[in-house]
Amino acid sequence: MLSKFKLQQLSLLKSRSGLRAIITNTGWLFADRILRMGVGLIVGVWVARYLGVHQYGLFNYATAFVALFSSFATLGLDNVVVRDIVHDVSHKEKILGTSFWLKLFGGVSCLLLAVSTIYVLRHDDKMTIWLVAILGTAGIFQAFDTIDFWFQSQVQSKYTVVAKNTAFIITTLIKIALIQMQASLIAFAWMTVVEIGLGAMGLAIAYNIKGYSFRLWRWSFPVAKTLLKDSWPLILSGLTIMIYMRIDQIMLGEIIGDGAVGIYSAASRISEVWYFIPTAIVSSVSPTIFAAKQNNEEVYYQRIKQLLGLMVLISIAIALPMSFLSGSIITMLFGNDYAPAAGILSIHIWASLFVFIGVGTSPWFIAEGLTHLSLRRTLVGAIINVVLNLFLIPTYAGVGAAIATVISYAFGSFLVNAMHPKTQKIFNIQIKSIFILK
Repeated sequence: MLSKFKLQQLSLLKSRSGLRAIITNTGWLFADRILRMGVGLIVGVWVARYLGVHQYGLFNYATAFVALFSSFATLGLDNVVVRDIVHDVSHKEKILGTSFWLKLFGGVSCLLLAVSTIYVLRHDDKMTIWLVAILGTAGIFQAFDTIDFWFQSQVQSKYTVVAKNTAFIITTLIKIALIQMQASLIAFAWMTVVEIGLGAMGLAIAYNIKGYSFRLWRWSFPVAKTLLKDSWPLILSGLTIMIYMRIDQIMLGEIIGDGAVGIYSAASRISEVWYFIPTAIVSSVSPTIFAAKQNNEEVYYQRIKQLLGLMVLISIAIALPMSFLSGSIITMLFGNDYAPAAGILSIHIWASLFVFIGVGTSPWFIAEGLTHLSLRRTLVGAIINVVLNLFLIPTYAGVGAAIATVISYAFGSFLVNAMHPKTQKIFNIQIKSIFILK
């Protein structure tokens, strides 16, 4: 599926300066997420304490509901656009322009679908409908993430980090002010939209400062067809990923109540705060993996193995202490009202092992042209998660949802790869990585 890269376009990836650029790029991405993990967690906990279990649960229910439709806003274009720009930078204006309009259309579609669906499900619950409508608006501004694709392709993520972190810091300060002012739940929902909107403005400013012009962007129907041809499995995959990442909160809200969502969300927030690590690493090393695929198969698989081995080691280093310290962590951060979240956290944290290796295999699926198989594995995980939640949530509430999450992630990111001849090779690499074998 990947066309042969031009050697001059890969020179950056082969040189020592290219290696330094990758390390620097990864450093910026880590700085971004560490800032968000630290400051975001502190303020997020403060917001959770202020809102209380029920309102915090309602907010997270609405957030999860909108997330189910987020794949229509992103359209699975992220890696595909970056890949195509690296492949042929001379057509970047057409690729970026087409990607922008596709994502803008996707953002509007996401908003309309989310609001229409929640109205059918909870037509008497005006607060939930308003929350979904407000949070869904954020997807429209994500069209400007197209600029980030360009910076990723040039291994220059620092500009994205500066733009989005400026927006993050501004809205974080406003959230603190809202707590002091005893603002309503709706005000905190608007802050999500404001943050993404300010981030979009920052990206646009950075793009112009670097000497690029939006006026050169062009819509191209042939390019749109090519992008969507490669990304449609990723759109469906993104939808199924959101289902088995967020359906637990929605099912908890419908079966048990919004309070149960609040308890579960406290645990999952701590567990999922680490998920930035594999994403940051993969975003920076993917170009080198795509390059090696075209030039040296042995180096290509060596890099895949190294990546997965690193993912396993990091995830275990996180999960072990979190399991044993879950009780202290929850009560110290969220307070005694959220104490039941401790048992959920001790289980849910182990989903990170499979999230890490799942994200780590994504460059392999793209490089091998097997994104359609990626859809199948995530679909299996989503189905398993829904079925297990139906059986476990009525009896075990949040603990049952956590068990369902870990099992479904294991299938979706790992075990299902053993069931298809074309993915057995990556399954064997995953096995060796999990057991830390060479």
